[in-house]
Amino acid sequence: MKQSEYIELENRFGAHNYKPLDVVIEKGEGVWVWDVDGNRYMDCLSAYSAVNQGHCHPRIKKAMQDQMEKLTLTSRAFRNDQLGHFYKELCTLTNSHKVLPMNSGAEAVETAIKAVRKWGYMIKGVAENRAEIIVCADNFHGRTISIVGFSTDPVARRGFGPFPSGFKVIPFGDHEALEKAITPETVGFLVEPIQGEAGVIIPPDGYLKKVREICTANNVTLILDEIQTGLGRTGKILAEEHEGIEADITLIGKALSGGFYPVSAVLSNSEILNVLKPGEHGSTFGGNPLACAVAREALKVLAEEELCQNAEKMGDKFLSGLKSIKNDKIREIRGRGLLLAVEFKLNAGGARQYCEKLKDSGLLCKETHDNIIRFAPPLVISEEQVDWALERIKPILSA
Repeated sequence: MKQSEYIELENRFGAHNYKPLDVVIEKGEGVWVWDVDGNRYMDCLSAYSAVNQGHCHPRIKKAMQDQMEKLTLTSRAFRNDQLGHFYKELCTLTNSHKVLPMNSGAEAVETAIKAVRKWGYMIKGVAENRAEIIVCADNFHGRTISIVGFSTDPVARRGFGPFPSGFKVIPFGDHEALEKAITPETVGFLVEPIQGEAGVIIPPDGYLKKVREICTANNVTLILDEIQTGLGRTGKILAEEHEGIEADITLIGKALSGGFYPVSAVLSNSEILNVLKPGEHGSTFGGNPLACAVAREALKVLAEEELCQNAEKMGDKFLSGLKSIKNDKIREIRGRGLLLAVEFKLNAGGARQYCEKLKDSGLLCKETHDNIIRFAPPLVISEEQVDWALERIKPILSA
């Protein structure tokens, strides 16, 4: 089949809730993917940071195959031999105390919302149904009704109300706004260390440290959504490490499975997660043996192949190369680790045109918020591959 025929099939039988680039991928390895016509591309999106370990990493693939031959699913009605090991290894790597496994990032966020509300009622003493969670403008935490209800993106919200209450929105990167917004009914502050979908928006230095102090002083749980920024993407296992803090709840997903399987997790402590009693929360697939086996190997690959260190080194090189680009229509170039962005001015005509040209030159990127291109290749990228990418990016973004 031709690419056009695959695209026609999608358009005829699929819902039109995505606007992908017109490339039909059939194979991936490391930083590379191939389309159905055999053309090779460098993946500079990494499935929104889900394939930090690279496409089809052989060690993770083998772990998945081995586990598939033994046991895939029991539900949490029974125990399995992978779960305890997964908990211990994940807690050791992330310096956490307790784990609650789920499947998707949005499920992890919903789990955190439920847990901190109940913590507020049981431990903090907030009156029933009065708990409030503070979030930030331009956030992206998922697509469920409650999550889009506290989004400030009109595209995410329009036509989906009514929305659940209990959320207050403040500006991102403004610790004074947080301090003013807190009331005796505030149970949590949910924030991304770096806003990924908003266009790699990095808060001022010291912001997270100040936020940690404010939350501690007011007995408010600090919830960090590290679903995109976590597991090596910014050059550390967790982005919170850049400011030497620890959240009360950390949410991870995406690269937790290396792109092989939907796995997410809520990392917290006994005081918060122990408020959830049997029957109050769960998932048929959350913590299944296949997911645990895959995630265990994905975590080992991150550590043993030193992908955090590589992300920091290659990210510095990639960012330096991007910053050498001269174009009056570029507003800003920013990033941390291998989470990078080029933002264009409004008169540039949008970022999509550049993504189309990059595709034709062998790089796959995706625009966000119309005027921003995010560059986030797998963390296995080499110096030679960064040079290869920059050789193609510079003439296109300079035009």
